Amino acid sequence: MKNPIDPSAQIAREQESLKQRDFAQVNYFEISRDQADQRLDNFILARYKGLPKSNVYKLIRKGEVRINKKRCKPEQKLSNGDILRIAPVQLSTREAPVISADFAKGLLDRLIYEDDRLIVIDKPSGLAVHGGSGISFGLIEAMRESFGVPYLELVHRIDKDTSGVLLVAKRRSELRILQELFREKQVKKTYMAILSGELDSDFAKVNQGLERFTLPSGEQRVRISSEGKPSETHFRLQQRLRGATLVAATPLTGRTHQIRVHAQFLGHSLLGDDKYGAGSTSTAHRLCLHAHKLELPDGRVFEAPIPADFAKFIKKLS
Repeated sequence: MKNPIDPSAQIAREQESLKQRDFAQVNYFEISRDQADQRLDNFILARYKGLPKSNVYKLIRKGEVRINKKRCKPEQKLSNGDILRIAPVQLSTREAPVISADFAKGLLDRLIYEDDRLIVIDKPSGLAVHGGSGISFGLIEAMRESFGVPYLELVHRIDKDTSGVLLVAKRRSELRILQELFREKQVKKTYMAILSGELDSDFAKVNQGLERFTLPSGEQRVRISSEGKPSETHFRLQQRLRGATLVAATPLTGRTHQIRVHAQFLGHSLLGDDKYGAGSTSTAHRLCLHAHKLELPDGRVFEAPIPADFAKFIKKLS
């Protein structure tokens, strides 16, 4: 009887082989069972560190990426046994982040849950989930440098200035399972938020489409649009404050900046939100949005306690 394959060892071997590759020449990848079912663009981005996403799409569009000698599309799913050919690519050099011992310990102290397949961490406000767009590194890069785990990938994302529950997969198979649950809307997320002004009712539902747009400065924003993606958020009263309202916000869909834009639509922008309303006029020193609880359909519930700075601000307004 053959010994079972150790996924961690397999991933470690793959990472070692990547170190030995010269991406300035043609490279071939044979897709394993563990790598199957992921999108082509995500597969390339995970291996060609430093390559902008736009360059990946350009390579694919020009036919410089082939699957089984055939042209392909960025969203195409890879299959077990596929032979992927990638033409020579010039990568920008990006040094690994230098993580101090104190910072690494701080991340370890924020662990909510860990097993051999999953890490749940309480992300601090002000730390992006990943590097890019002028940010040298984010939470996932710091975790890869600090935790000594062969494979770590974000299951989902939360905004840089939002704190709270974040799932990180330790195996590709776990990543696929959890991301499918998010896509099928089987994961319940509850955020704590402080809205500007006093909410009239104990419950408010916003069902408004959202679309992205670009400011003249190049910054990406989101707005309400009848032609946007369907989006729904529920707001439940938790505590009435002086000139503000503490609510539990439950997004039934997972759009970028959804809670922030839907709160703005209500006329009660989040305190500390410098993009969508009550930022400059608020005494809050952070975005008052915290990913408090995440519930999986198998019954597992992960909670991140209200951060000290968030709790202090609630007390100040009580």
